[in-house]
Amino acid sequence: MAVRGVRGATTVLEDRADLILEATKELLSEILKKNSAMQPKDIGSVIFSMTVDLKSVFPAQAARQIGWEDVPLFCAQEIPVPKSLARCIRVLIHWNTRISQKNIKHVYLREAVRLRPDIAE
Repeated sequence: MAVRGVRGATTVLEDRADLILEATKELLSEILKKNSAMQPKDIGSVIFSMTVDLKSVFPAQAARQIGWEDVPLFCAQEIPVPKSLARCIRVLIHWNTRISQKNIKHVYLREAVRLRPDIAE
């Protein structure tokens, strides 16, 4: 079984804990929907990052709220590159699966579609 990376990102309108948690739950839900074989027991770890303009809450809290209690979660701050997408939450899920990397579905929502228009559906 291989470890596959599943990417995703979304944005919020402002730095509010409720908006960050809601957007993160929506992002994780879409990733689970697009990758229907994914189960929390098969997730090795998850890295979340947020742009420097977001600091109200850890996005990992949203993963805990949807039941990912045993999944190792880590949060970090994005590099503040000039003119980069503002108020953005990103995720990288390390998934233990037999599915090939080319068949993994990455999810980009809201303004984050601009980050990867080549793979955003």
